[in-house]
Amino acid sequence: MNKQQKVFILTYLCVLFFGSFLLAGITWYNYGEIYSERIHGLNYFLYYFFAGAIGGSLFHLYHFCTRFMANKLTDPREWIMYVFYPIFATGTAVMTITLINSGLLAIDFTKNPNSVYAQISISFIVGFGFKKFIKKLDSIVKQRFSSNNTPSSTD
Repeated sequence: MNKQQKVFILTYLCVLFFGSFLLAGITWYNYGEIYSERIHGLNYFLYYFFAGAIGGSLFHLYHFCTRFMANKLTDPREWIMYVFYPIFATGTAVMTITLINSGLLAIDFTKNPNSVYAQISISFIVGFGFKKFIKKLDSIVKQRFSSNNTPSSTD
């Protein structure tokens, strides 16, 4: 990986990380106080989106810096992971909350089901652990939608 790629990736991840905090703050300021739950509709999804972006960019910043310090950034094709995985993590975080709220993923927000803090936290965790979450989601999909080789009683 050449120097320009490294500078671009580091700049991109920093802008994504700090920009997501900034945009979440602007959303909070413009659309009501989060404590009174006056945020409606799409604005909730913006929080989930930004939380996923913060988690995804934080993990990849950590990963990038760790590999840079160990002088292990040698594959020029790795740039695609650092650029696109945080973007994938944002969409995955939003869809995860949608799956949880629909009841397809069994996570119960018991303390206050109307609070967005638990959903924002899950979005961050999904963003941070994006690769692991995708593997887990893939195994859930295989388990839920695998075809049985046994004939049903209606055949």
